[in-house]
Amino acid sequence: MSKKLQGNGLWESSRMMLPEHKLELINSAKELKRRAPVELDEHEWEQIERLMMESHQLRHPIELRMYHPYEETKVIGIVDRVDSYRGRFMVDGEWFDMRHIEGAERESGEVD
Repeated sequence: MSKKLQGNGLWESSRMMLPEHKLELINSAKELKRRAPVELDEHEWEQIERLMMESHQLRHPIELRMYHPYEETKVIGIVDRVDSYRGRFMVDGEWFDMRHIEGAERESGEVD
């Protein structure tokens, strides 16, 4: 029996790949890297809210870890405004959604 007809030989011996197959391979590889959002408990939300209010009132920089499905993102700066009605906050003139916050801590600001 020919080697091409055994196992995955027919697929591997093919030198041509349809655009649909290539797109599906890229999408499946991307889905493997997809992150799930972090669920925060009440204590963690209280700490985040406290740090955000300190940043807003005392003008201290803050580092907020934000959810993104494929990469780790951070917002670093001073909270300018908080819109609790719409569930968003502003840092450096840009609005961010509060439901995407995964964690917060004070920014040290020290340069080594």
